[in-house]
Amino acid sequence: MDPVAAIVWIVSFVLVTVTVTGLSRRVGWSAPVVLVVVGAIASFIPGVPQIALEPEVVLFGLLPPLLFAAAIQTSIVDVRARRDGILLLSVGLVAFTVIVVGFATWLVVPAITLAAAFAFGAVVAPTDTVAVTAIAGRGHLPRRLVTVLEGESLLNDATALVALNASIAAIVSVINPWAIAGEFGLAVVVGIGVGLAVGWVLAIIRKQLRSPVLDTSLGLITPYLAFIPSQFLHGSGILSVVVAGLYLGYRSPTIQTAEARIAETINWRTIQFLLENAVFLFIGLELSSILNGAFRSGITVWETVLISVVVLLALFLARFAWMVGTTALYRYGPQRLRERGWSWPTGIAVSFAGIRGVVTLAAVFLLPTGTPHREFLQFLAFVVVVATLLEGLALPWIIRRLHLPAPDFAQEASEMQRLLAEAQTAGLEHLDSQVTGNEDQRVIERLRINAVFLSDALENPSPDENEDTPLEYRHLRRTMITAERQAVLSARAEGRYQEPAVRSVLAFLDAEEAALKSSGPGGKKTLM
Repeated sequence: MDPVAAIVWIVSFVLVTVTVTGLSRRVGWSAPVVLVVVGAIASFIPGVPQIALEPEVVLFGLLPPLLFAAAIQTSIVDVRARRDGILLLSVGLVAFTVIVVGFATWLVVPAITLAAAFAFGAVVAPTDTVAVTAIAGRGHLPRRLVTVLEGESLLNDATALVALNASIAAIVSVINPWAIAGEFGLAVVVGIGVGLAVGWVLAIIRKQLRSPVLDTSLGLITPYLAFIPSQFLHGSGILSVVVAGLYLGYRSPTIQTAEARIAETINWRTIQFLLENAVFLFIGLELSSILNGAFRSGITVWETVLISVVVLLALFLARFAWMVGTTALYRYGPQRLRERGWSWPTGIAVSFAGIRGVVTLAAVFLLPTGTPHREFLQFLAFVVVVATLLEGLALPWIIRRLHLPAPDFAQEASEMQRLLAEAQTAGLEHLDSQVTGNEDQRVIERLRINAVFLSDALENPSPDENEDTPLEYRHLRRTMITAERQAVLSARAEGRYQEPAVRSVLAFLDAEEAALKSSGPGGKKTLM
């Protein structure tokens, strides 16, 4: 394909992605499902180029920014509080799924080796970060369960890929269980170490940057700075990206300017939107080539249907059985676990949230060319992704039937108001410590009023929109905002407020600080 044609197809691809996603949201349909359907239909239209989803492009090019975008928006405080449940799902459930689905695949797919069957089990084991987050958000699951699901989908990719590498090694040679355990341990230790090191170094560098453009430019390459060294050192690049994202997201209020945080949030939301939806369109566009490969495998249509049903049942029952066991452990186990557990209806709801996506489609293409029925396994992975996406559509209905408590938005709003009041008190105390008596009393009075009514300061930064905010006001108000932000961070460190309230107040303070900076002389130039 010549460069001009390639550019035309890329522009068309983005246009279709944005249009289909926008229309799907407007009518209340699942955008990932619709994009897969649109891509599948387009794959059979003459003239549409055949898409080959190269696994290296996905694993090295698309997955790091997708995971990083999700990680920086995930609360490390909530993940740490639910670390036991997250580990049970991201490590224990993945291993259990590999075994159950592996044996089921070995039994029903003719002439497949056990190593290849376990490799396929590792391919379909991890849930998809994007799809799970979207479904969980629409389903109004309790906040703590959303944290567990998001943490699971962020971390289980690393476990699944280690299991896949071990299974691939077993296909081409003989390995022993101790080698697998050593590989997994090395991947975890190196992955976490590199992620923390990259996050720590970048936090120091970004704290010195005052330009939002420079800061966000560095942020855009952060996923690759974490992923590539970790992979080179035989660690889990995925785990490094997640750890770096969680660390930098937690440190962002203290290492970035308000403008940089706002710009980074918008940039990563845009990148996440384009990549996550484009991937589902890619999945659909691969259907034609995947079907051609499946037909060449020699497996009949009825055998294909039977195998697909067995694999899907094994996948669902493995997750369901694991959730039953986990819920029983939380309900009837030691007191410490009973205090942190969830109800039976919640466990059932989580068992229906096993949605697969981009990692599954990319990982299946990593199978060696000598793998028995390799092309049929690629088709089977496609079936799993589409079927679990459709399963996810039923999750909101299941949640309603189980009468699960929705997030208490009134309580969250009340928490936000209480936290904002604490921040305002800290700001006023800081103002009192800075006042010398020589300031313009109108400025001091206005500072006191706007400290109580921050929304008024946002909407009306000055009495006259064409008039710059006085320098004295801007200086004192920005020092107050610094004190208010520190009060919010102290409250978060003490665990006195839930993360939604903390993030809302921090975003509120960032918006006012950015408005103050742009309202002064030459304010528009401060964004460069």
